[in-house]
Amino acid sequence: MLVRFTESPLTRLAALAAATLALAACSTPTETFAPGAPAASSPSATPVAIEAAPSASPASSVERLAHGTAYAALLGLEVKGRAPKTGYAREEFGDAWFDVDGNGCDTRNDMLRLRLTRQELDGVCTVMSGNLADPYTGTWIRFERGGASEVDIDHLVALSDAWQKGAAGWAFGKRVAFANDPLNLEPVDAGANRQKGDADAATWLPANKGFRCQYVARQVAVKDKYELWVTQAELDAMILVLDACPDEDLPEGDAPTIAVNAGKAPPAPATPKPSATAEPAGASSTDPRFDYCTDAIAAGYGPYVRGEDEEYGWYRDGDSDGTVCER
Repeated sequence: MLVRFTESPLTRLAALAAATLALAACSTPTETFAPGAPAASSPSATPVAIEAAPSASPASSVERLAHGTAYAALLGLEVKGRAPKTGYAREEFGDAWFDVDGNGCDTRNDMLRLRLTRQELDGVCTVMSGNLADPYTGTWIRFERGGASEVDIDHLVALSDAWQKGAAGWAFGKRVAFANDPLNLEPVDAGANRQKGDADAATWLPANKGFRCQYVARQVAVKDKYELWVTQAELDAMILVLDACPDEDLPEGDAPTIAVNAGKAPPAPATPKPSATAEPAGASSTDPRFDYCTDAIAAGYGPYVRGEDEEYGWYRDGDSDGTVCER
């Protein structure tokens, strides 16, 4: 059962400092904090098994004063309420998997080449097949291009979540950079990714507990790099995770925060409305049909998967990944 801290980070630090002074006056020495296994410091590190956090005690409180860089960066994030989702559309972050780094390969194939083993390529860029050690479920997944859509490239900080926490006011080039930054991207199990949707850490964490510290540290790194804020509930959930690994390092990412080759922002989307070709009453699908995926996403629908959702055939699969209307 998860327990959320309701006090602010400053209140918790003040309490920890008081505990330090009290223990310093005692003649009995306290035990030195020694984590069981080193925490990972980069997106490519092997997941680390995480032990359950011990119950709070004066000694453990004192030990937690020695934070790692991820914990310290988390406490430095701005805390605000979630802004409205008004105006959000996937296109506000540029074309899906734009080649920001100019290497001739789209971002999706860049990430597949980075993470998959036993790869088969078509040319230099296109990954045709490979094996993925999925960090969200802790299982192996077989990827085959054009086959079952079992691997998604997840934005650890979802695009719509970023929109509601600062990105709505960004320049278009910054949003394109954010959507294609490897620090914020991870090939993962498609089912887990769609279960997550656009949730933040307050409402969703990977089932693989051994990856949770790295997952939260990556989210903190992304929000710190792009100056996004967190909600109070999100902050409390992140603190709860990092309490199990207080010396976790903050991952680093050297991708630029502005995509200079992004071009112009798309025109503001029209008010979403069902097209004249909306499904008739009694049709098998309960979702209305829109002219474009942009309108469907803005109205809260999608994503749709090839072979699973009838709605998939209504829209163009621009990146041929077997999924349309992705958020």
